[in-house]
Amino acid sequence: MVPGRGLARASCALVLGLATTAVSAESPTLAKIKRNGSVTLGYREASIPFSYLGADQKPVGFSLDLCAQVVAKIKSDLKLDTLAVKLQPVDSTNRIPLIQNGTIDMECGATSSSVARLKQVAFTVAIFVSSARWLTKASSGIHDVKGLDGKSVVATQGSNAVGFAFGIKAKGGTFNVIQAKDHGESMLTLQSGRAAAFMEDDILLASLKARTPDPAAFAFLPETYTLVPYALMLPRDDAELKTLADGVLKDMMASGAFTQLYAKWFESPIPPRNENLNFPMSEALKERVAHPSDSVDF
Repeated sequence: MVPGRGLARASCALVLGLATTAVSAESPTLAKIKRNGSVTLGYREASIPFSYLGADQKPVGFSLDLCAQVVAKIKSDLKLDTLAVKLQPVDSTNRIPLIQNGTIDMECGATSSSVARLKQVAFTVAIFVSSARWLTKASSGIHDVKGLDGKSVVATQGSNAVGFAFGIKAKGGTFNVIQAKDHGESMLTLQSGRAAAFMEDDILLASLKARTPDPAAFAFLPETYTLVPYALMLPRDDAELKTLADGVLKDMMASGAFTQLYAKWFESPIPPRNENLNFPMSEALKERVAHPSDSVDF
C-alpha cells in the first residue's frame, strides 16, 4: 500500500459521509424552493384582514405581508438572484392537505394552531390571539348564549369553531349546528335568518361585520371562549424552515415592525372599502409579541 493512501481514502470517506449527512438534514421545503426557483404561498379569499382579495382581486392582508418578509429571508439565505412567488387560493377544508402534499410551501391565512393540528402540520410563533364568540342580529332579541336554545346556529366547516359550538351544545345547549362551506356562506346564513348566530373567532367576525352594508345591524353576545393562537402554517417535520420563519417574526416583534404592521391592518382603513376594524392589540397578543411562542396554551 502506498504510504498515506489509506489515510486519504478514510478522509475522503469521512468528507462524503459529512456531505451525505448535510444533504439529508437539509430542509426538504427549502431544497424544493431552491430547485424550482419558486415558492408557493396559500392564501384565503375572504379572511379579512389576514388574507383576502383586494379591490383589484389580488390577494392582500396582514398574513401575506408577514409571509413576504419570510420569502425575502428565504431568497437571501438560499442566495437566489430571483425567487418567483406563486399564490394558491385555499379554504378551511383543503389548506392542511395542500401543505401536507407539498402543493403550498406556507399558508398565509387565518389558521389557528391546536394540539390536533400539530399532529398534521407545523406553525410559526403566534401572529394573533383570538377568542371564539357568537355574532347575532342586533334585532334578534338574543342577549346571551341561553337565547340560542331551540334555534339553529352556523359555523364554518373545518374551523375550530365547529368543535367549540358542539362542545357548548354538549354542556346543555339545545341549538342545532349548521356547517357552511366558508365564512362568506356562514355570514349569509346569519343574514338570511337561517341561523340565529354565527360562531367564529372574534376578529374574523369583526371583519365580516365591517363588510356588511350596515355593520350596526349585528352584535356580539357577551360570552367569550378559549383563547386561540393564529400562526403561519408550515409543513410538519421541517425544523429548518420553521426556524427561519420564526426568526423573521421574532425579529419583527423585537424591532417594532410587527406592531406597525398590526396597526396598518387592524387599526387603520384597509382596502377595498377603507373600513377600519378598530381592533386594538389584545393583552394576550401583546404578551406573545413581548415573548414570542408557538405554544397553544395560555
